[in-house]
Amino acid sequence: GAVEVSVRSPVACWFSAMLYCFGGSVLSSLMLAEPPVAFLAKGTNIILASSVWYLVFYCPEDIFYRCFAFLPLRLLVAGMKEVTRTWKITAGIAHADSHFKDAWLVMVAVGWARGAGGGLISNFEQLVRGVWKPETNELLKMSYPVKVTLIGAVLFTLQHSQYLPIARHNLVFLYTVFLVVSKVTMMLTRSATSPFAPFEAALGHMFFGLQKIPSKVKGEGAASSNGSSVCDPSSSEQHRDGVKKRQAKKTE
Repeated sequence: GAVEVSVRSPVACWFSAMLYCFGGSVLSSLMLAEPPVAFLAKGTNIILASSVWYLVFYCPEDIFYRCFAFLPLRLLVAGMKEVTRTWKITAGIAHADSHFKDAWLVMVAVGWARGAGGGLISNFEQLVRGVWKPETNELLKMSYPVKVTLIGAVLFTLQHSQYLPIARHNLVFLYTVFLVVSKVTMMLTRSATSPFAPFEAALGHMFFGLQKIPSKVKGEGAASSNGSSVCDPSSSEQHRDGVKKRQAKKTE
């Protein structure tokens, strides 16, 4: 009953939407020991986000949603979102640098949180709606937006610290173009596969020995882990001896 009320409550729905929209500001403020409700001071942004939320969920006949479901318009909105992602990352890095001068890890963390805060606090946002899905934790299994934001935070931190020999406006342009092209391509092809998947597989195998295990090998490994291996005669003999002893005890 409590879950149903929280899911159907317009207040909970609105609050979860605001968390998703301004999650970067909330998370970065918490990391820098600033008030997490500071985003509420920007009344124009709150009114705009609230208006979009209301039209999406409560517009008669879902007219607003149907309009934005038109593919060219969806691509335009998705491209604009990726442009704002770049702004958020750079703003977060500059904000972190004003508090902790030349602290690389802090700048990367705050830039990452500012650009992908909505995804990073998705579990808390789900709790507000009365849903608990721990398997969707972005730190356990990162989605593409969270991954690409982390890469951008590292790149812009290196450029900000003058360790990356490229002008800021050039890096902003190249990174934004990559974001927009990747997002549009994934939407047109309806593919959920990350463009970094081949590099992740290669690096994972190189540094951590991660590799895909065939199903047959998995089955053999499971059998060997249970204490008896097909290729190990000694273990099979020990298993038979144990069975005989148990049977002898039962007969006694």
